[in-house]
Amino acid sequence: EVQLVESGGGSVQAGGSLRLSCAASFDRISRICMGWIRQAPGKEREGVALIGLREGIIKYADSVKGRFTLSRDNIKKVLYLQMNSLKPEDSGIYYCAAHWPRDDCSFDASEYMVWGQGTQVTVS
Repeated sequence: EVQLVESGGGSVQAGGSLRLSCAASFDRISRICMGWIRQAPGKEREGVALIGLREGIIKYADSVKGRFTLSRDNIKKVLYLQMNSLKPEDSGIYYCAAHWPRDDCSFDASEYMVWGQGTQVTVS
């Protein structure tokens, strides 16, 4: 069983920064992927950044490379997303989510099985 709780969202001006946190609780870490998924108003959910917890491999969407950094605290079981140089198009609800892939960790939001409640990010 996996439970996820996000926090750290807020409102900033373009060029500003935010740091999101995801507190995770799970029984088994084997072949689990965790990702940050966002949804802007009127648009579909899109994968932003993800990590395979077993391998430690991190992947980013092209739209956030060089600006966002995913990290984790294995002791506290917290996943972070540091977001710098924010743009208005980054606005949306950011979710922490988990899935158990057959192959590689996925950017497809439909593959994720467990979701947090989301945290709002607004960039103006």
